[in-house]
Amino acid sequence: MHNASVVVVQSRDNPLVKDLRRLAQDSTAYRKQGRIWVEGDHLCRAALERGWEPAIAVFAESLWPAVPTEWARARRVVVVPDALFRDLSGLESPARMGYVLDLPASPALLADAPTLVLDRVQDAGNVGSMLRSAAAFGFRQVVALQGTAALWSPKVLRAGMGAHFGLALLESLTAEALQVLQVPLLVTSSHGGDWVHAAQLPWPCAWVMGHEGQGVSDALMQRAQHRIRIAQPGGEESLNVAAAAAICLHASVARRA
Repeated sequence: MHNASVVVVQSRDNPLVKDLRRLAQDSTAYRKQGRIWVEGDHLCRAALERGWEPAIAVFAESLWPAVPTEWARARRVVVVPDALFRDLSGLESPARMGYVLDLPASPALLADAPTLVLDRVQDAGNVGSMLRSAAAFGFRQVVALQGTAALWSPKVLRAGMGAHFGLALLESLTAEALQVLQVPLLVTSSHGGDWVHAAQLPWPCAWVMGHEGQGVSDALMQRAQHRIRIAQPGGEESLNVAAAAAICLHASVARRA
């Protein structure tokens, strides 16, 4: 049983359904609508556990009778036919539930916070994975420079697995904005610098992870206080940027411990 008033929507041409479809399938629609779409019980529960209140909770008809009361605590509840949910979903296997959340206001850039900087990282899976690593290792502030994949896009949200809801996320910043940071800037380099497993890593700090093909920009390389490289005895030319980020962020935590 559910106490919230429920609206049943049947038409794929309903204005709300059109908005949901855009949020679910267009990577930057959230910027125009000021809202984000999260799909599936894992992401929805992660948002609830972090204290987020859904603006709209959307359920497929087949799931609605079994939905726990706490999942339906939203300002508005909408139930749609399963076929309509599949139509608006951005997933190959629709999860039959989703939330529309208000896009949070961009926080102020904190000068002394442990920070992860994403410099034109373009793959949504990589970005989401790095947000998970940031959350896991205590880097609560993430700065996405211009050219980085949209942080609140559906693909990045799915790859982030709920990490978004515990992070301060700033996006579309310029490299000049990083001048506010008072913590040391660390960059990874395959051509020189201290080995990450042996380096004296400062805390707090700001790790900069760069473009999948081009790496960190020359301007940020020149501004960095530390260049760090990762031992690769297997001989590969370079690591995936998300893997490199996980290694580096964990190394910072390990030194601190």
